[in-house]
Amino acid sequence: MFKRIDHVAFTVKDMERSVDFYEEYLGFRRYYEHGVPVPTVEKIAYLKLGDTILELIHMPDSSGSADQGFHFCLESDDFDGDYSRLKGAGVPIDTEPHPVEARETGEEGWRRVVFTGPDGELIEFRGQGPSVHLKP
Repeated sequence: MFKRIDHVAFTVKDMERSVDFYEEYLGFRRYYEHGVPVPTVEKIAYLKLGDTILELIHMPDSSGSADQGFHFCLESDDFDGDYSRLKGAGVPIDTEPHPVEARETGEEGWRRVVFTGPDGELIEFRGQGPSVHLKP
């Protein structure tokens, strides 16, 4: 079952300006950053405030609205069970399960999947579990 919201994500046009804003004015701290194999995304940075995580998706050339990359992510303590339950209920899958890099200790072996909600919102969840759903 789901335990908590893992993170909230949105797009930014100027990564350093956004990181500076959240660090200076709201007390967040950048703790992880990586590139992604998507042509429109330059990089992703994770900022933390206590147990709250913001994922900033750097899209400097985006002409869309600021919420273009918005999604929320739940942490699952039963990845395979939650995946099977939602898939079995016919909830549309946006991104199939796949492994992710650990952002910090304790996230080794985690995977992620993204489902689509009733109004097109993206609902990601992450967690640990066997790799039975991964494609070879």
